[in-house]
Amino acid sequence: MDISVVIPLYNEEESLPELIAWIERVMNEHTFSYEILMIDDGSRDRSWEVLNELATKNPSIKGIRFQLNYGKSAALHEGFQAAEGDVVITMDADMQDSPDEIPELYRMIVEGGNDLVSGYKKKRYDPIAKTIPSKFYNWVTRKVSGIPNLHDFNCGLKAYRNEVIKNIEVYGEMHRFIPLMAKWAGFDKITEKVVQHRARKYGVTKFGLNRFVNGFLDLVTIVFTHKYLKQPMHFFGTWGVVLASIGGGMLTYLAILKIMGQGIGNRVPALIFGTVTFLLGFILFSTGLLAELISRHSPYKNDYLIKERFGIKEKVN
Repeated sequence: MDISVVIPLYNEEESLPELIAWIERVMNEHTFSYEILMIDDGSRDRSWEVLNELATKNPSIKGIRFQLNYGKSAALHEGFQAAEGDVVITMDADMQDSPDEIPELYRMIVEGGNDLVSGYKKKRYDPIAKTIPSKFYNWVTRKVSGIPNLHDFNCGLKAYRNEVIKNIEVYGEMHRFIPLMAKWAGFDKITEKVVQHRARKYGVTKFGLNRFVNGFLDLVTIVFTHKYLKQPMHFFGTWGVVLASIGGGMLTYLAILKIMGQGIGNRVPALIFGTVTFLLGFILFSTGLLAELISRHSPYKNDYLIKERFGIKEKVN
């Protein structure tokens, strides 16, 4: 199969018929073999019913319906698990991404030899309250990630070689950093393509300004976990030993003074500092040990309640 199109959606019943028809037209014009994986993230409207109706006319449409609203990362995770195409295209369901971009994205993967192509919405139809924080967020992410050639990390329109999405795990709200995860997994042929950003035609945006705050918190999280997830003792243990050594040294010094008959009444602040520092070091060291145990027996991060599905085989654990 040439292409899998993975589309997370939440309350998009109005846009679905037009979006699906557009994708079908593009695929047929270029004679691609394809599947359209629609991941319904707990919609409250008729999105699921609309998908079932559309699937009766086109068996290439496949669907997964979450019991609850888990978020975009969860939807992408399930879509990636099910995707069978050589190239996997992701896009949003609000029709702000153009399916006409698909052929060139496919070419850049297959003929261009890229592992991942990220869309770049250079001209946006968003309010300034959204575009300014987005530019700053992308600048920070470029600096931290070491991927200087990407300008729009959060663009939903991306193309991946199938091996990429099968070797990364998207969870929480980490979909913003898929290029970074791909790079860490050894897929470093990453580039971007300027893509059309269309004004929203139906419904309202599902995202607020809080996503930018969450984005920076997630960036700190993913960098930290990448470095220390498998060996958390390296972080907690190191600082634990340093602080415990400082506190222990201070307490040892005061104990020697006491043994030598000198009073420590005027050194109470030093006594408090040494005690607190030693205890903090001990706590950090203990936290490192516990984190090591947890990391070796961590629960599944991507278990979601799936209410229904069609066209996709159920995973066997």
